[in-house]
Amino acid sequence: MSQSNVKNPKTLHLKLVILGDASVGKSCLLVRFSKDEFHEYQEPTIGAAFMTQSVNVDDEYIVKFEIWDTAGQERYRSLAPMYYRGAAAAIVVYDITNSDSFQGAKSWISELQNINNSDIVVALVGNKQDLESSRAVDVDIVSAYAKEKGILNFETSAKTGYNVQALFEEIARNLPKANKIDNNNSNSDSKGNSRGFQLFRSDSNGRSGCFSGCF
Repeated sequence: MSQSNVKNPKTLHLKLVILGDASVGKSCLLVRFSKDEFHEYQEPTIGAAFMTQSVNVDDEYIVKFEIWDTAGQERYRSLAPMYYRGAAAAIVVYDITNSDSFQGAKSWISELQNINNSDIVVALVGNKQDLESSRAVDVDIVSAYAKEKGILNFETSAKTGYNVQALFEEIARNLPKANKIDNNNSNSDSKGNSRGFQLFRSDSNGRSGCFSGCF
């Protein structure tokens, strides 16, 4: 469950960043996780979008993710370090029907592991599992790569909801417990429910956007 029924649970506040090429479904995973919804067509993310969402970890404590959903377009790549710097976790998404997007994911993972904190929890996520008949990325190759890199490995479908909740819950379980726990979370209500919001960036033409395309 993404919301907690635990009375006065302890809360971990942790930064999570979502990375990956354009049109792999990053934002759709976030919409499915936070709202349990799927929208076939969305405006692409401009720069990055931000929201918070909480996960109840085995009825013991709450992880409140502060999530940065980054734009996948190449022109925004130079901005990525600003968003993943200091992150406790990263989700790197590729499209199982697009082998180039898997190569892009590998590039993101190398960048994260070369530059970022060695304690960061990284999850490699093959999205669009509902398009199995169009698969272009071999499961065994991905599994071997994830094992080599020591990272989590999931396949999901933002469209059907397959494995989306499990992904965020597993990330929460794998986060270092040494992070400061705050019992007086001013950003959560008494039930531990998260209060999310989004930041928008505008491009040079004045157009704004939040979530990237889910196609």
